[in-house]
Order: sequence, then C-alpha cells, then structure tokens
Amino acid sequence: MKKILLLFFFSVCLLSGCGKYGEKDVIKDFGKKIDDAEAYYIEGDLEIVNNDNVYNYDVQVAFKEKDYYRVSLTNTSNNHTQIILKNDDGVYVMTHKSTQLLKSNKFEVISI
Repeated sequence: MKKILLLFFFSVCLLSGCGKYGEKDVIKDFGKKIDDAEAYYIEGDLEIVNNDNVYNYDVQVAFKEKDYYRVSLTNTSNNHTQIILKNDDGVYVMTHKSTQLLKSNKFEVISI
C-alpha cells in the first residue's frame, strides 16, 4: 500500500511540473495583474553603477489607482532620502537639504 501511495504521489508531482506554462506566460500574467491592480506596494534594492562608482538605494513604491504614487529612494551609504509624490495637486520631489529639513519642489505634469 505504501508503494502505491508513494508511486501515486511521485506521479502527481512529476506530471504537475511538466506543463506548458513557461517564463513568458508568467511575465504576461504578472503584467496583466499589475495593469488590473487598484493599488500595490513594492520594496526593492537599486544599484547604480556610474564609471567606478556604485550607489546602492533602498526603494519603496506605493501606487493607488488614478495615478497616485509615492516613490522613496534611500541612499544606503549616507541614509539620505528622496521622495517623489504625485497626487491631485501635482508632482513633488522632496530631498534632504540637511538631515533635519526636507526641501520640497513642485513640478507640473504636461501631457503631450
């Protein structure tokens, strides 16, 4: 009985891994889910290589329908943060002028 159950379990595992669902299908389905999402939150690491310099950032992105978003970039070496924010009032970029003060700049978004 144990051999039959083991053989059945092995057969199910083997057959379930042999589908036609490939890498392109996963990317396509993920893109569709992102397009259909009302909101999402993503965290990640960003590495920028500029000649001999390497800059590492912690990135946090929050998106809400109607094109509201907030992007936070934190430099891991000096802990400075830059925030890009879009809401009904416009697009703002807030950067550290010093460690205590956030300087805010407003940009107008023009559709072409």
